[in-house]
Amino acid sequence: MPTDLFIRRADTVPTTYNPETRTFDALISTGAPVARTDGRGPYIERLDLSGVDLDSLVGLTVLDGHRQGGSEHAVGVIVAARNEAAGIVATVRLSAADDVKSIALKVGEGTLRGVSIGYSAASRSESATGGKRTITVRPKIHELSIVAIPADPQALIRKEDPLPTQNISENEPPITVGNDNTAHRAQVRAIARAAGQSAEWADEQIDAEADITTIRAAAFQAMTSRQSPGIRTQSATPANDDPTVIRQRMAEALAARMGGPEPTEAARQYVNLSLHDMARHAVSASGQGVTMLSREELIQRAMHGTSDFPMLLTESGNRVLRPAYESAASPLKTVARRSSAPDFRDISTLQFGEFGKLKEVTEHGEITATTTAEAKEAYRLKTFARLFNVSRKAIINDDLGAFGRWASEMGRAAAETEADELVALLTQSAGAGPLMQDGKRLFSADHGNLSTDTVGQAGSDNLDNARSSMRKQKGLDGTTPVNVVAKYLLIGPDQEKYAEQRLATINAAETAFANPFANSLTILVEPRITNNDWRFFADPAVLPAIEYAYLSSAQGPQLSSRDGWEVLGREFRCVLDFGCGAVDWRGVYRIPGTA
Repeated sequence: MPTDLFIRRADTVPTTYNPETRTFDALISTGAPVARTDGRGPYIERLDLSGVDLDSLVGLTVLDGHRQGGSEHAVGVIVAARNEAAGIVATVRLSAADDVKSIALKVGEGTLRGVSIGYSAASRSESATGGKRTITVRPKIHELSIVAIPADPQALIRKEDPLPTQNISENEPPITVGNDNTAHRAQVRAIARAAGQSAEWADEQIDAEADITTIRAAAFQAMTSRQSPGIRTQSATPANDDPTVIRQRMAEALAARMGGPEPTEAARQYVNLSLHDMARHAVSASGQGVTMLSREELIQRAMHGTSDFPMLLTESGNRVLRPAYESAASPLKTVARRSSAPDFRDISTLQFGEFGKLKEVTEHGEITATTTAEAKEAYRLKTFARLFNVSRKAIINDDLGAFGRWASEMGRAAAETEADELVALLTQSAGAGPLMQDGKRLFSADHGNLSTDTVGQAGSDNLDNARSSMRKQKGLDGTTPVNVVAKYLLIGPDQEKYAEQRLATINAAETAFANPFANSLTILVEPRITNNDWRFFADPAVLPAIEYAYLSSAQGPQLSSRDGWEVLGREFRCVLDFGCGAVDWRGVYRIPGTA
C-alpha cells in the first residue's frame, strides 16, 4: 500500500531591501505581549502604540543588536515611519560603511530579518485578571535594532510578495495555497522560534488551523510552564531576574522615596513598592514561603533571616547619605590632594627635589650622574563614627521619613567632620599651621610663605607680594625656582566682600588704573575660618600643600547595619576613616588678617 509523502516547500522570497538605495521596510512593533518579570513576579507587558509620535522616529539611529558601546554599532537610520493595521512600519537606510556590508548582505538575502525597538516607559498602567498581571506601557522609542530573534515575533523586515506554497504528494496533484495562508504560516513559525518551540509544535498549530491570538497564548503558556530558561532578547541593561540587580534597583527606588536622587528608568518600576512588598520579595527569593505570613511576621523574617532585606536597607541608606555628604563638602578639599592608605600607620609623603640641569656630554661620551634632595612629611588616619536606630514600628508602618533624615544627616555630619579636621590643620598655632619635618611651622618667614604685611595694609601690593613670593619659591636644593602659580584664595566669611572688591574687574580709562588681579584667583569661602587671614594655594595637581586620605577599603563615610539588640528594629552605624596633613609649604602663602 503506497504511503503518501508530504513535503512543505517555501520558495525563497527576496526582502524589500534595495541594494542601490540601501533601504528596506520593516514592521518594527505590533505591540505584541511579552513575558517579563519584576520584583513582584512575572507579568505580561503590552505596548500601547497609539501615542507614538511618528515624526520623532525619523532620524533615530539603527543599532546592531541594541549595542551602544561604540560608533561601530550604529548601522543605519530611520528615514520614514507610518502606521498600518499591523503596527508601526519604518523605512530604514543602512550605512555605506564597510563594517555594515555584512549586515546588508544578510538583510538582502533574508538571513537576518528581526528588528527590535529600544524604548522607555512614557506611562504605565497595570491590570490583573485571574491572578495574572498585565502592564500596559506607552513607549517612548529611542532606537531600532536589527536582531536575530525579536521579542515581538512579527517585528520583521518585510519581504516582497511571496511565491505560492505547495503541498506535494506522490498520489495527489500540487495544491496551491493562497498568500494569506503563507503569511499565517510564517507568523506561526516566527512565534515558535521566539518561544523556543520546535518546528513540529509549529506544524501542529498550523494543522489545527488555530488563529494567531490562540497560538500566542499557547506559546506563552509553554514558555512559562517548562523548566528550562526561556529565550531572552538581547538587552543593553542587566537582566531583571538577577537577584543582585533587583536589590540594587529596589535600593534606588527606596532611596528616591526617602528624598534621595531620582531612580534610573530600570529602577522606576519599584518606586511604588512598600517596604512590606520588598520584604515579601526578599523572603520569597531566599526560598521561604510567604503566603501565610502576617505583615509583622514577614518583616521580622526579612530582618532576622537569611534574605537580602537588611542589605537592601543599608544600600538605600548609602544612596541617601552620599549626595548629602558630597553637597556639604568643605571648599578646603578643592585645594588639597586626595590619597588613600591601606592601614592606620603613618602616611609618609616623600618630596623629591629638583634634578638640576642637563650636563653637556663630553667628546668621550661620558654622562655624569646626579642626585636630588628629599624631604618627608607624615600624618595618619583617624576613625570617626555615630550610631542611629530605625525602629521596628517605622519599618512595619513603611515610615521612611526618619530613616531618610538620619541617613542624610549622617552624610552631612561626615562632611563637617572632614571640614573641622582640615580647618584645624591650617589654623593651629594661631594660624601658623602644623609643624613640618624641618622643625618650622607650615607658614613661616624661613619658608618664604608668610607676609610681613597684613590684609588691607598695603593696597594691592600685598597681593603682588604673595604672587611673586610663590613664583620665587626654590626647590629643596635651595637654588632652583619651582615657579608656583597661585590659583585659589581661601578666606573666612567676614572677608568675602572685601576679597571680591580687591579682585573685581575695573573698566578703567587708563591702564594704570586697571586691576591686574581681576579674575586671576578663585575665591573659596570656608565658614569655619573665623579670622581675617588670606591664604593662597597652588593647584593641588601641580604642587599640593595639604593632603587628605581615606582608608583604601572605605573611601568616604560607610553605612552598615545589624539587628537591634537594645532596641526593637535595625541599628545603623556610620563610620569615617579620614586623615589630613601638610605635605609641602611651597604651594601655599599666608597674609595675616588684622584683628
